[in-house]
Amino acid sequence: MQIVRHIATATKASNRRIEGTMINQRMFELGDEPSAIRELFAYGLARKAEIGADNVFDFSLGNPSVPAPPSIKEAILDILEQPAEQVHGYTPAQGAIGVRKAIAESLNRRFGTAYAAENLYMTVGAAASISISINALANPEDEFIVVAPYFPEYKVWIENAGCVCIEVPARVTDFQLNIEAIEDAITPRTKGIIINSPNNPTGAVYPECDLVELSNALRRKQDEYGHAIYLISDEPYREIAYGETKVPFVPELFENTLVCYSYSKSLSLPGERIGYVLVPPTMEDSKRVYAAVCGAGRALGFVCAPVLFQSVIERCVDEPCNIDAYRKNRDLLYNGLTKLGYECVAPQGAFYLWMRALEPDAQAFSEEAKKHELLIVPSNSFGVEGWVRIGYCVDYSVIERSLPAFANLMKHYQVSGF
Repeated sequence: MQIVRHIATATKASNRRIEGTMINQRMFELGDEPSAIRELFAYGLARKAEIGADNVFDFSLGNPSVPAPPSIKEAILDILEQPAEQVHGYTPAQGAIGVRKAIAESLNRRFGTAYAAENLYMTVGAAASISISINALANPEDEFIVVAPYFPEYKVWIENAGCVCIEVPARVTDFQLNIEAIEDAITPRTKGIIINSPNNPTGAVYPECDLVELSNALRRKQDEYGHAIYLISDEPYREIAYGETKVPFVPELFENTLVCYSYSKSLSLPGERIGYVLVPPTMEDSKRVYAAVCGAGRALGFVCAPVLFQSVIERCVDEPCNIDAYRKNRDLLYNGLTKLGYECVAPQGAFYLWMRALEPDAQAFSEEAKKHELLIVPSNSFGVEGWVRIGYCVDYSVIERSLPAFANLMKHYQVSGF
């Protein structure tokens, strides 16, 4: 019998013997050091069990408090009456043709585009969408730019693809894009930039004028270096914007854009893990890029997204997002905290408030807040110092009851002389 060994050409992950077993050291470190956000959430669950849920003010996780629309339940119940093989059987790796066509037609109605099912790849939420996109585009040692503060998993996914994560700070005054700094950070090895608008964690929405300026900067660098530079637009909060704030549709402004979308926030389905990657036909070598997206999904094991919820999205694709509760929460929290003397960035979208910590060490400030049963995420997790993220996708009463605790936290620092 002939033994065939296929030798990988990519750089191998470093392995070492740990407690008698050969494992991947990087994977061990990621698993042994969990996400700071989820660690705080787990602490909150334990604390609620100890002293009662009403006495803990958990602002840690971006878990929507607004129920899913009634049409979601209606669609689920109706679909479950269909033949089992139709409900639970495999779809093609990139997703059922029906849901991809429905999403394409919805985008075409909203943005005047000409997308087809062949431009979409269904995924297990935006996390899979971004990881797939990075792996589809990247070769080892390529660089991806992220705008700090940024969702911490970006760095994990970039580095897991064998690439380099380049952090470029946002403008410190309003946490909008610093276009000049981004352009300066682009090198011949830059493969792309990830942007997130509406933004987690700051609530900022990038205006069209800045995105046009960014697009022009990317085109200049494409011309200078002679290769495509991709913009990965992470858009799970696209539908959550307040007042007159407009969320630009990025592919209209820059041709080499991949859109990573999730229905977790807009339809309150975070646990169902359903989203997509959009590869617009206007992109350079779009068919090859789409094939690479399919290949990355295959290599990462992200094939055939949950079929029940593919069918649900096909039926509910145009269901509007109910943001009234988030708007009320935002206004109560922002007005309440600024009245107490806290410095906050007014959120234009998403459901997070970005607040300056009352001492330089955000981690220490977050630990002090826990003594007042306030669970807020330190900015260290997002690549910057001195701020905290407060997720206000909670019941309105939680914010009401938390304001005295925030007042006591402020008094502690005033007494301590900070």
